[in-house]
Amino acid sequence: MTPPLSDFTVPFDGGFRVADHRTSPPEDADGKKKLEKALAETVDEISTLQRKLYADDRFALLLVFQAMDAAGKDGTIRAVMSGVNPAGCQVSSFKAPSDLELEHDWLWRTSCRLPERGRIGIFNRSHYEEVLAVRVRPEFLKSQRLPEADPSTIWTERFESIRDHERHLARNGTVVLKFWLDVSRKEQKRRFLKRLTTPEKFWKFSKSDLAARRDWEAYMAAYEALLNETSRAHAPWFAIPADDKPYMRLAVARIVRDTLAELPLRWPEKSADDLALFDEHIQALESEDS
Repeated sequence: MTPPLSDFTVPFDGGFRVADHRTSPPEDADGKKKLEKALAETVDEISTLQRKLYADDRFALLLVFQAMDAAGKDGTIRAVMSGVNPAGCQVSSFKAPSDLELEHDWLWRTSCRLPERGRIGIFNRSHYEEVLAVRVRPEFLKSQRLPEADPSTIWTERFESIRDHERHLARNGTVVLKFWLDVSRKEQKRRFLKRLTTPEKFWKFSKSDLAARRDWEAYMAAYEALLNETSRAHAPWFAIPADDKPYMRLAVARIVRDTLAELPLRWPEKSADDLALFDEHIQALESEDS
């Protein structure tokens, strides 16, 4: 079985501790086949709800994925969104900022890729890199050419900007769900070794992966801070155990499905004049010879 949504939600009171969060499924979790069957069923439900989201055209859904390397972001996005109409879904990946992006404020590059109404937007990494990778490696701030960057206040200010930004999105119809895929250091090592010994996985490995691994404790501290500072009812974080991929994917899929199911989505209604015109079209079509 998969625990209810509330079991994954990072609390809004600042009390989350990374060290206390388990990266593996509970002992009573279903086996791989049952999890994959449940995922397929959930993906079908998401597909139906996505069509209604698109037709309703009042809400957008933004899914944010953050994780250490090899946690399974790409595979999870692919598995959960496999049944969604590509016309209603858009994926954006954020790596090192380009020269153009550095000419703008740090929220610009993600803001201009937000989903339109009726669509699902997916961020593979996101604006949270600015309080994560940049916090671990503060030398990255130099390339941003900020007029002022006080190390004693900059992270507090960025958390405030993120909270304001996400509240603005929520007020204007964008539902924000944020997923931290929490992989253990031991499992990451196993996956890295597999990448380094499997030819078709060579392309996935980068020397920067090991650099981030060496800073593991600093990253965990940064994650703990950002989760506590920015998990709010209008834009919650979900801490998902990532050592078992089928369990992780189903957990994410069910959160997406349940969120869409709770929205007041409705199929567009037609006026009496529209329906009368439909009757005319029906009669015209039925009167044709073939």
